[in-house]
Amino acid sequence: MKVGIVGGGAAGMMCAATINESDHNIAVFLIERNDLLGKKVLISGGGRCNVTTGIQDLKIVLKKYPRGEKFLFSAMHKFSPEMVYDWFEQHRVPLKCEKDMRVFPVSNQGRDVVRAFEEIFSKNKTEVLFKHTVTAVEKKGDKFLIFFKDQAPLEVDKLVLSLGGQAFRHTGSAGDGYTLAESLGHSITSLAPSLFSFVTKEIWPKNLSGLSLAKVNILVQAHKRQNFTGPFLFTHWGLTGPAIFALSAMIAFENFNKAEPLKIFIDFLPDISVEKLDADLKKILKNNPKKSLKNSLHSLIPLALAEIICQELNIDLEKKNAQISKQELFLVQQFLKRAPLHIIGRGPGDEFVTAGGVDLTEVNPRTMESKICPGLYFAGEILNIDGFTGGFNLQASWATGRAAGEAAAIS
Repeated sequence: MKVGIVGGGAAGMMCAATINESDHNIAVFLIERNDLLGKKVLISGGGRCNVTTGIQDLKIVLKKYPRGEKFLFSAMHKFSPEMVYDWFEQHRVPLKCEKDMRVFPVSNQGRDVVRAFEEIFSKNKTEVLFKHTVTAVEKKGDKFLIFFKDQAPLEVDKLVLSLGGQAFRHTGSAGDGYTLAESLGHSITSLAPSLFSFVTKEIWPKNLSGLSLAKVNILVQAHKRQNFTGPFLFTHWGLTGPAIFALSAMIAFENFNKAEPLKIFIDFLPDISVEKLDADLKKILKNNPKKSLKNSLHSLIPLALAEIICQELNIDLEKKNAQISKQELFLVQQFLKRAPLHIIGRGPGDEFVTAGGVDLTEVNPRTMESKICPGLYFAGEILNIDGFTGGFNLQASWATGRAAGEAAAIS
């Protein structure tokens, strides 16, 4: 039997490796348009490759996918983050789980992850076809024909489409897989970028560039109100960090620009109620009448942020607590709990994945086989699946690649 896998990224490599380890007699053709495998894997996590998540509770893990949560249930149980961890360690890639529950190679080198697959392929019947650009695929009887730009067509018994989305086009993820899937009868949902940072209309966040906060709550006033609590970072274009990336996934399909910005609110002290903050602020001012407001706020927030709040509210930076009016104190309280900002654009992100893809109702979630075209399988980002930052997108690729490989290996 011959199996053709189009796309040598995370899902494609795991699919090929799974077939190799399931049946050594199956001829596997791993087709990659680049001159090396796993190009996106190599640059993920800043080159360190965030292999998976250290979270073992699958209920929690599955909640990290704005799209694909229910679909992933079966594949994730068969190849959970814990199993992925063990798989790589068994293939001589020692891993480590960091405090934020992200899992990386001990070496901090994504190259080691790709090398594990290369070693498997070198020992088995996987032929890696580099610099092969697939132009079309066709079902011919019970076979598939794969057509290339400059090479002769390849006939296979089973076909796996594991091409990435439209993110990171310089790695080869140009969205070609969607066209191939459509040619075989599949539907593609709406597509949008995910895991992006926020470009703000306001200038003041840019003046705090580099300042990070460990825990804030951000509320997005979109068609459906969304909020997320976590760490974030001010940048010279606006806002970034885990909390922002999570929200960006939730609002991937929202339309916003300079003319029609998206309003958000930041709670800088999510663990303190409005009532308690009001009491705390009054107590601070009463006990420190000769101290400036900005320095008093420094007990709650970074000094740079305290200065920005005073400037935005037109409060003199040297104004003493005894001189602060009730109205000024109320405005400060409001800013700390509900600072308004307007998002006018999408900035660079950690991963930049594509939200949307092959309609999941047309794919068997246990086997990744098409319900429309027997013998056709899907794996990875080509599917309408995307997760938050933190190893969840690679985990989905390993799990769906594994499921597709196991199913495709059965004659």
